[in-house]
Amino acid sequence: MQKKTMDELERISKAQFLEAKKIPVVILLDDVRSMNNVGSVFRTADVFIMEAIYLCGITPQPPHRDINKTALGATETVTWKHVAKIEDAISSLKNEGFTIIAIEQVHGSVSLENFNLDANKKYALILGNEVSGVSDAALALCDAAIELSQGGSKHSLNISVTAGIVSWWFFSRLG
Repeated sequence: MQKKTMDELERISKAQFLEAKKIPVVILLDDVRSMNNVGSVFRTADVFIMEAIYLCGITPQPPHRDINKTALGATETVTWKHVAKIEDAISSLKNEGFTIIAIEQVHGSVSLENFNLDANKKYALILGNEVSGVSDAALALCDAAIELSQGGSKHSLNISVTAGIVSWWFFSRLG
């Protein structure tokens, strides 16, 4: 086997990305602490051509070298905004017609593989704090919750890993 060259990968330029049709998915980071996690989510949002990222509460914002280290330039391609209160971000997105989904282990959640995706809807996916998860304030405003089937002894995945899995799943169906 031989690795593909950049030309063979046929990646689009920054200018092409900015003009490209995005999948109708926004990611909200709810008090995420780690700059590396934030940068990884930016990179994931770029790879899967997502509409935007909302950095809520204490979630760190670009520019910062620790975010840039994992984002690899995605902070310059992915649309993002900081919103002090996640409730305000959710309210705004609901007014724009987004279905709000927590990625969290809660009563009544649906396993990702069983989620009924409607290609005519827009989705906002909330990923929570590394310790406490999606805030109760955000959960109270969600339309649904998705969780990832898991085995093993740990109760959750790192948010950047979860963001990658869930983003790929939505991209593979909407992209």
